[in-house]
Amino acid sequence: MRAGTDRALPAAAGALLLVNAAHPLPDSAPPELAGTGPRWPEVKLERRAAGLLRACIRAVGGQDVIVPVSGWRSRAEQQAIWDETLKTEGEPFTRQYVARPGCSEHETGLAIDLGRAAETIDFIRPDFPAYGVWGAFRRRAAEFGFVLRYPAGKEAVTGIAHEPWHFRYVGIPHAAVMAERGLVLEEYLALLRRAHTRTPLQVRAGARCFQILFRPAWDASLPPPERGTYRQVSGDNCGGVVITTWK
Repeated sequence: MRAGTDRALPAAAGALLLVNAAHPLPDSAPPELAGTGPRWPEVKLERRAAGLLRACIRAVGGQDVIVPVSGWRSRAEQQAIWDETLKTEGEPFTRQYVARPGCSEHETGLAIDLGRAAETIDFIRPDFPAYGVWGAFRRRAAEFGFVLRYPAGKEAVTGIAHEPWHFRYVGIPHAAVMAERGLVLEEYLALLRRAHTRTPLQVRAGARCFQILFRPAWDASLPPPERGTYRQVSGDNCGGVVITTWK
């Protein structure tokens, strides 16, 4: 947002929302959605995330081999997936790979499950290899604001099994920090809350320099940004907001 048009987003909106079993997503209107590609018009994401996903897939030449399997889901759709998986696969499998309704990132419109093009694709656990075009997507995802949300070794932090197919849009400067430092979203928000409530985190991503600051939601008022300065404000769904500024 440019100077003169800045406004804080509500605490339940923005690219840095933490949604998990401990932080359910409040009932809200769906985000502004867009398709992930002409071949999969039914698979949608939040508008900006959808555009950047398409750009990343094009950048690695993956249009014919990377398939968007599942994007935004309504609460009712998540409930149906939970119920069906529970019925067919049992409780241990379901708890490991399917989030409870209200606790799924897919309900934000910021999460996408990707698969390798094949005659049959597993909807719950699509194959997304670490080599070839799929590996290239992983390496470049942060340039377009995406992170692998549930990496191996972080299960105790995320509460979710390793999902090599599940990517989350968090925004370009934030994805760069998370990828460089090996942080998942829980750890990144904890870092900002712990160390950057007064002193901004300085980040360079591409040709731009960003300043990232955390504020409790009740103390998030800021003066208007200087002319020529842009600002984004995202809730974290934990009672705080993350303020990102750049020129």
